[in-house]
Amino acid sequence: MKALVLAACLAACPLISSAQGKVRTTDLDSGRVDKGQKVGVWSYYAFTASGRKVLVQRYDHSKRNLLFFRQPDERPYRLQLDGEWKRDYLDRPPLFLGGDGALSAFTRQLRYPDQARSKQVQGRVVVTFVIDTLGAAHDHKVLTGIGAGCDEEALRVASLIPAQWIPARKNGRAVPVEYELPFVFRVQNASGGQ
Repeated sequence: MKALVLAACLAACPLISSAQGKVRTTDLDSGRVDKGQKVGVWSYYAFTASGRKVLVQRYDHSKRNLLFFRQPDERPYRLQLDGEWKRDYLDRPPLFLGGDGALSAFTRQLRYPDQARSKQVQGRVVVTFVIDTLGAAHDHKVLTGIGAGCDEEALRVASLIPAQWIPARKNGRAVPVEYELPFVFRVQNASGGQ
């Protein structure tokens, strides 16, 4: 009788597992995937400067609900409140779903422009864009540039970032904010990359 019950349980387990999806775990995230889509609660991680792994977000993909986020350093943002743009502190900053680790997967897609490489141009380009109350990014512009094709390349990559933003909040409601995203261009020696 025990063997029959055990056999029935073992036969049912694969059905339960496939109904809930497969678990995917990486250094930066963990959660379930069903039919290629993230489902249920996912945890997103980052590494501190000392190399310690920390939880930065928990997000319920089925309910589209942010459950937890690690508060970044507090700084003012340019935000739109009651139709006017001003600089102020937020209750919650805009967050890229998955944290900075997920966002850096896109920012690493930079291709060093040939013109910049031949002229040994390097430095930091800052691209700004508005993240609206629905989490969509638009109005991409270069705030600070270095020229030689780097500004255009930073704009190209910034515009490829998917609309996976969690909107900023101020006084309990979603507000549009201007987000600044830096891109670093460094000329590597012959043995290095980029």
